[in-house]
Amino acid sequence: MERIVLDTNCLISSLKRDSVYFPVWRDFMTGKYCLCVSDEILNEYEEIIGRRTGSREVARNVVSAILNRSNTEHIEVYYHFDLIEEDEDDNKFVDCAIKANAKCIVSEDKHFRGLKDIPFPKVDVIRLNDFLEYLKTL
Repeated sequence: MERIVLDTNCLISSLKRDSVYFPVWRDFMTGKYCLCVSDEILNEYEEIIGRRTGSREVARNVVSAILNRSNTEHIEVYYHFDLIEEDEDDNKFVDCAIKANAKCIVSEDKHFRGLKDIPFPKVDVIRLNDFLEYLKTL
């Protein structure tokens, strides 16, 4: 099963049933791929979802749904590579992807684009539309 790391904004884009990106959430919930998360990522998910929806309960329910899936891999990150300088907060996704040996990070964030020029450790980043297309092949 492919392991991926999902940037917060991409997760949020996939949560609404009427979103073109809803298959990303649906396919996670049906076990089509493995979502790798760290405590830092889960905390950001909860904070941002709570802020966007205005409901801490909704945010907790989403995080709980993620944690209760057998296709979630909870990653303990001990080393920080600090590969993204423009927005250091994004490094939590990179560190998780490296530790999990994930196929990629799914993100629309421009700060991740510089990773393509770093030969080691290699971290692939794909856009949400490309991941959506990739899911059709699984």
